[in-house]
Amino acid sequence: MFKGKNRKEKKVMKKLKVLAVAACLLMTGSVMAQSKFGYINLDNIVQLMPAAGKMDSLLERYQVDSIQPEYTSLVEQYQFNDSLYRDSLKTPPSVRAEIAKKLPGFIYQIQNWQQISQQALEAKQNELLSPIYKEVYDAIKVVAKEKGYTHVFNREAFLVAPEGDDLILAVAAKLKVKVPPQLQPGYKPPTGPTGIK
Repeated sequence: MFKGKNRKEKKVMKKLKVLAVAACLLMTGSVMAQSKFGYINLDNIVQLMPAAGKMDSLLERYQVDSIQPEYTSLVEQYQFNDSLYRDSLKTPPSVRAEIAKKLPGFIYQIQNWQQISQQALEAKQNELLSPIYKEVYDAIKVVAKEKGYTHVFNREAFLVAPEGDDLILAVAAKLKVKVPPQLQPGYKPPTGPTGIK
């Protein structure tokens, strides 16, 4: 009598497990059916923005107006402090001791100036790009909502993706920028005679 009850309970438990797995599969399927995925090459759309075209000249100007004068000033400060330090007859010992503490900092900055200036340039570039990326992100969100996309990925995340889900044309239209043919979905480079014999 005890064995029969145990078998029935096991059968009921098996059926419950099968039902639970089936319910999970159905729920996963319905969630996937409600999701719509799109993609865009974020860097390509950012490069199409008019403000991005001015980036090189702005960074060049920043380098000439800010970074280069800072380096010149640094070298001049080092040379001045070094000459004071070396002139032991005119410079009091307490001042020489203070300069001795400063000189290694100047030397470090001069020796590592390439890295320091590169970091400053990258920080300026990020500062200038930030509003452009924000504008592009906002346009992507609007297009995704209008077209019913629940997820938009950067194009580099996919090895294979359908052309219909590339949002570059819709986002470019929203931003009022022109997409060159080579960046348009389905672009095939021209083929034919190359002129090479």
